Amino acid sequence: MTSASSPSAGPRLLGPAEVRSLAAELDLRPTKQRGQNFVIDANTVRRIVRESAVTADDVVVEVGPGLGSLTLALLEVARRVVAIEVDEVLAARLPETIATYAPEQRDRFEVVLGDAMRIDAVPGPPPTALVANLPYNVSVPVLLHMMTLLPSLERGLVMVQAEVADRLAAAPGSKVYGVPSVKAAWFADVRRAGSIGRNVFWPAPNVDSGLVAWTRREPPATSASREQVFAVVDAAFAQRRKVLRGALRGLAGSAEAAAAALAHAGVDPTARGESLAITDFVRIAEGLAAAGPALEARA
Repeated sequence: MTSASSPSAGPRLLGPAEVRSLAAELDLRPTKQRGQNFVIDANTVRRIVRESAVTADDVVVEVGPGLGSLTLALLEVARRVVAIEVDEVLAARLPETIATYAPEQRDRFEVVLGDAMRIDAVPGPPPTALVANLPYNVSVPVLLHMMTLLPSLERGLVMVQAEVADRLAAAPGSKVYGVPSVKAAWFADVRRAGSIGRNVFWPAPNVDSGLVAWTRREPPATSASREQVFAVVDAAFAQRRKVLRGALRGLAGSAEAAAAALAHAGVDPTARGESLAITDFVRIAEGLAAAGPALEARA
């Protein structure tokens, strides 16, 4: 018979009773402000880990570990898990939870107290995967910040609000295609990876959840910076009903400059942002850079 402390013992996962017991111990009242909805179903966290394709070679960064449900499932598989938690009480309790439920894996775990949108480094070896149940209210900016901050990330799987999952994975021409779709496409190939029911959370959210998987690829080859391209994306979708010629006027400095940039990119000035792929936005950004000096010379 194998004891719980033997070297071969894997983590024990949290169920509804364990989650509620931990919450009671911490006098925790989940807040909407921080998007706290804790997973109470072991099958769900195992499914997330399975869909993430994490292996024993991976160093995983997790955002918003909460009480540790997903963290424990990741420690069943990953070489190392670094969890970023903004809540001081949760961050302080997490190492004890790992020591209790995954004693043989605790040396492969580290918690970082901080805001995932503001951290500028992750300790230890470069992370290769991001797996997280992201707080719904900040899921897109957190995901984009982590993709920007950690070029070592090869892939990821995040659970977000279903509507956000649809937007992140949307293709040009889709009704829900927008800023998150384009910016995520700068970093990675993104796809919908399934849906998650409301009853696996405590407290149950009033929205459905979706899984989004992504695989890193090289950003488009361009002379423009990512910031320049993203500025074009933001401007193109700021007023969705406007055609590009009008939408880019403020960014370009004039209607003439906007028209010149669109001509350089080979993009119809009466098109709208939702019809363009990331490569189109790249060419427009290059066109803006090229048109600027030309217009200054004519002035």
